Amino acid sequence: MPVRIVIAEDNSFALEALKSRLAKYPDLELVHAAKNGQELLHFLRRNQLIDLVLMDLQMPEMDGITATSKLKSRYPQIKVLILTTFDDDENLFQAILAGASGYLLKEDNGLELYKAIHDTLAGGAAMSPVIALKTLQMIRKPKLKDQEYQDFGLSKREVELLEQLKNGLTYEEIASNLSISFHTVRKHIENIYRKLQVNNKVEAVKKAIDNLIV
Repeated sequence: MPVRIVIAEDNSFALEALKSRLAKYPDLELVHAAKNGQELLHFLRRNQLIDLVLMDLQMPEMDGITATSKLKSRYPQIKVLILTTFDDDENLFQAILAGASGYLLKEDNGLELYKAIHDTLAGGAAMSPVIALKTLQMIRKPKLKDQEYQDFGLSKREVELLEQLKNGLTYEEIASNLSISFHTVRKHIENIYRKLQVNNKVEAVKKAIDNLIV
């Protein structure tokens, strides 16, 4: 029997990227995609034979933490795997306390997602290495409230690319969404790294979030 999955995600680009990654694995069946927690719970009232929910945290009408808590109280057999962006630090512990079984970044590739789904269904607690490190950092060093913000001279297009990276999209997906070439995406990314003085996209997105750019 295939693994029956529901996605709760309000961002259309992130949703399509997730669908594409899941479609590569015939033993995973996407049953439904909900745009918010309220729509998800409404669907589950009529369709409870679901194995796992891939849950976004920041959604309108009902966020992922509330939806996870309500889902687990009503359908404890359904596993919840949180798919998050880089700016959900304050929600990390709350989501786990609400009953989530794992915590991944939206940018994790299809194989990582596939393994996490099966690990979760087997009783494990899947967590991206970046999320695990972030958890340790949060425990060791709370985020400073009085922080000075910078814009680093980023262009409007560069901010658009950072928004897409934040939602876990690949360079190919970004090129398609913005109707530009893969080469152009790479050039923009290089400029972003140079302006932000970072070496990879994890650092770039984190720095942009920390400075309220995205």
